[in-house]
Amino acid sequence: MRNRHLIATVGLFGLLAVLPGFSVLLDQPYFLIVGTKILIYGIAAISLDLLLGYGGMVSFGHAAFLGVGAYVVGISSFHAQSLKIYDFGVGREALIVWPLAILASAFFAALIGSLSLRTKGVQFIMITLAFAQMLFFMTVSLEVYGGDDGLGLSGRNQIVGLSLDNDMVFYYVCFCSLGSFFYFCQKLITSRFGRIIQGIRQNPLRMETLGYPIYRYQLICFVIAGAGAGLAGVLAANQTTFVSPDLLHWSKSGEIMIMVILGGMGTLLGPILGGAVLIGFEEGLARYTSHWMIFLGTLLIVMVLMLRRGLYGLFVRGHSE
Repeated sequence: MRNRHLIATVGLFGLLAVLPGFSVLLDQPYFLIVGTKILIYGIAAISLDLLLGYGGMVSFGHAAFLGVGAYVVGISSFHAQSLKIYDFGVGREALIVWPLAILASAFFAALIGSLSLRTKGVQFIMITLAFAQMLFFMTVSLEVYGGDDGLGLSGRNQIVGLSLDNDMVFYYVCFCSLGSFFYFCQKLITSRFGRIIQGIRQNPLRMETLGYPIYRYQLICFVIAGAGAGLAGVLAANQTTFVSPDLLHWSKSGEIMIMVILGGMGTLLGPILGGAVLIGFEEGLARYTSHWMIFLGTLLIVMVLMLRRGLYGLFVRGHSE
């Protein structure tokens, strides 16, 4: 199992690493755009998998943290332009804006998690959804930042020595971000903290009896997941140079959840596979028919029913049951 997992990990990241080369050889810059989207949503899916697959916390409002991260980037760009200081690097320096955006997402995750985690089961699902929709309607009401129409950025953030306006450079920044977050989460789940979180998912009463403060551990996990989603939001805003309330909508949370379930919950690698397949089908089918959602929905239903342990179970475990 470990050898198969290692081979699958190296293989997947290897394919992602050489994707820009294929894009250049085939003269298809569109592949680079789709590949960048896969990397970004891979981060978002892994962050949700920390909650869903390892923590047993079914959050239906995870896109809220994605949107918060994106909006911090958009709002900082907006004010830098209005003050005419954008050209001097203020408001576009990634090493300043990105940590602020991630911290903002972590803050909202701590706020929402501190209240949501006092409930269980269906109540937890509904309260996370309710909070996400509150943030969604708040962004819709912010007319100064575009309201329902969204907010455009004048350009991507910049890192000293790198031009993120170059799609190839930006791709590898996203690739390194995904690799770093994947490595961090891999270390986290194999640590004492990760084992406790998984123990709480399996039997919270027993872990509480053993003296573990389960609320505190779940809240920390919730905040880490929110910060990861914030990182994905930062990159998403930079890829499209546009942010809108759609990033916080419940349907976006559902899309990320599908990626996790399709790829395989509790695997880390699975959500990346699920994101790649979902985005690949979505982009591919949309080029041939305007009714692509019907075909995509049918394909997803068939795949989920046939692959009980997700794509990870098919490639790494060698079976679908």
